[in-house]
Amino acid sequence: MRIGVSRCILGERVRYDGGHQHDRYITDTLGQYFEYIPVCPEVEYGLPVPREPMHLTGNPGAPRLVTIKTGIDHTDGMLAWTGRRLKELQKEGLCGFIFKSKSPSSGMQGVKVYSAAGIPVHKGVGIFARAFMERFPLLPVEDDGRLHDPVLRENFVERVFAYRSWQILLGGDRSIRSLVDFHTNHKLLLMSHSPKHYSVLGRLVAGARDHKGNLYEEYITAMMDGLRFIATARKQANVLLHMLGYFKALLTADEKQELLDIIDTYRRGSVPLIAPIVLITHYVRKFDVPYLKRQSYLNPHPMELMLRNHA
Repeated sequence: MRIGVSRCILGERVRYDGGHQHDRYITDTLGQYFEYIPVCPEVEYGLPVPREPMHLTGNPGAPRLVTIKTGIDHTDGMLAWTGRRLKELQKEGLCGFIFKSKSPSSGMQGVKVYSAAGIPVHKGVGIFARAFMERFPLLPVEDDGRLHDPVLRENFVERVFAYRSWQILLGGDRSIRSLVDFHTNHKLLLMSHSPKHYSVLGRLVAGARDHKGNLYEEYITAMMDGLRFIATARKQANVLLHMLGYFKALLTADEKQELLDIIDTYRRGSVPLIAPIVLITHYVRKFDVPYLKRQSYLNPHPMELMLRNHA
């Protein structure tokens, strides 16, 4: 899976002061599963290392990229370079992008934008990051700082793996049957993020043969929009209880109660999600439940990442 990433995060000394912002989790842990496509807008645009630092000024919705001391405006040049770089990145088959937080070129949110009086507001988006997200609105994006939050990290990685599955689907025959299979595989994952989108996509697939628009485009747009919602403990517990229904005639009364208890304990925040998932996975294998065996929800990303191990 190819993921775009700000070069300084990989340990490259490309920052304005000649330093880097190496993130070991991104390189050493996620790097076992991702192939990184490094990007440094400021250096690739043509600025030296070290260089005069820059910041965003003016309207937060359309800020200017200006050097702090000399006041040189690099906005137009950066935008011209960005247009060319995005055309190149479109050919890379990216599954997502990890931006450098707070960067005036690469920050994806909350970047300082200074008024004419020199007063900052944390409402900006980096010049390159804004253009990237507008060009590739479906791609999962996150910044390095937010990836230290276990909930946001899990959400990002789940979206990346789901998008990769979509890319694989697009490499096939693009039939209605293939889309139905894809949707079936991702039903419970969708339900855990957004029951609303789960319902919308279900109706879309059910009416696929009579659909007049671009079926595939509408599906992935709604799917990626739904997966942006955080899978809260309440929504996760609802999915787990839904799965429990498949074992009604298979489990003993004690086994059912044990599963109910661990789901409730998870919902209250006392144990991590992996606890009920392991038990349900055991029963899926033991009783060979075909519908549940195919659900990406049970294995949306490598277990070695331990993304479901936080309470």
